Amino acid sequence: MPLQIIRGKRQGAIRAVIYGTEGIGKSTFASKIPEALIIDTEDGTGQIEAARVIALDWRAIEHAVKEIIADAQGFQAVVIDTADWLEKALIEHVLRQAGKKSIEDFGYGKGYTIIQEHVVRFLAQLDQLIAKGVHVVFVAHAKVTRTSPPDQTDGFDRYELKLTKQVAPLLKEWADLVLFCNYRIQVVEGTDGRLKAQGGKERIMHCVHSAAWDAKNRFGLPDELPMEFAKIAHLFSSSTPRPATPAAKAEADVQAAVVADPAPAERATALQVAAIQAAKSKPGAAALIEEALAYCEALDLEEIEQSVAGKLVAKLEAITAAKPAGYVFPPAVLAWLEDNDAAVNAYFRHVGWAPWRELDSDKANSVVDRFEKLKGAVLAHSKPAKKAA
Repeated sequence: MPLQIIRGKRQGAIRAVIYGTEGIGKSTFASKIPEALIIDTEDGTGQIEAARVIALDWRAIEHAVKEIIADAQGFQAVVIDTADWLEKALIEHVLRQAGKKSIEDFGYGKGYTIIQEHVVRFLAQLDQLIAKGVHVVFVAHAKVTRTSPPDQTDGFDRYELKLTKQVAPLLKEWADLVLFCNYRIQVVEGTDGRLKAQGGKERIMHCVHSAAWDAKNRFGLPDELPMEFAKIAHLFSSSTPRPATPAAKAEADVQAAVVADPAPAERATALQVAAIQAAKSKPGAAALIEEALAYCEALDLEEIEQSVAGKLVAKLEAITAAKPAGYVFPPAVLAWLEDNDAAVNAYFRHVGWAPWRELDSDKANSVVDRFEKLKGAVLAHSKPAKKAA
């Protein structure tokens, strides 16, 4: 098959990042993009005249993007406001699924690797919108960081995206346009000889990278522009679909492989939802519920398929009926407790606890966390006292 050679410039949908200092008007600026839909991840666009979807958790964000991929409903651009709250929602989602309290609990660097993998897949989903001619724009906050390049003896401060050091490079590399928005400030010498800042009212956009900030553009824009949408409106005036990236094509192929049922599945009954709600606080229940929601691509319990809800209720009832030892203690701990049943229960009676098979989840978790100390205490308590000479 001969190569399809395309000559000249080709105006396609834009991947953009607009970030800047607090309160400079990033969201208002992005809302001026024609026919834009804002995916509001922090519920911060209420005072802006715009079409929006409020998506405050990761699954809601993914759900919104999938819906727009399936049907853009006439929108020509999607604005994700903000990238840093999106990352926060993703971290909370990963921790909740893994039952962790901190991203560091995964071990050195492992948690951040999981976050990176999620972001790569998410950007591939967004590329499906790009391939359809829909612009994608991230709004983000800026932070000041200290950097020390290897060829410099002294470090210096610079503005960067308010994201983790694993995610920020992914977003910058993915984007065609990265604009840093700030106030123009002039430093002048005062009458007392000290340097002072003047100005601070004129808003500008930096379009080119500098030692003091991250920025880039692939459109020949000047180094800086007034922060007025009219200055870049031509970039969003029209677009043509781009060829899908390999990652986006793979994501689309996976979605296309899922064949929908000819008739929509029945949703969970009110009794099923009530039973699931009643068991939510049980140890291990949250993970099962999250798994069922993800399987059905549902946002609420009411959207879970009835058949899945039935299986979930059965699993939750089994958890409720089971003794703590059946689902709290790891195999090695459980084996030792069973081998030393009488000694353990004697020690627990001594300290005022119930038998180990009847412990509540808090005490059972305490046993696991302090297992080595517990073994020593049980063995010491079980040794016969020495008779006096």
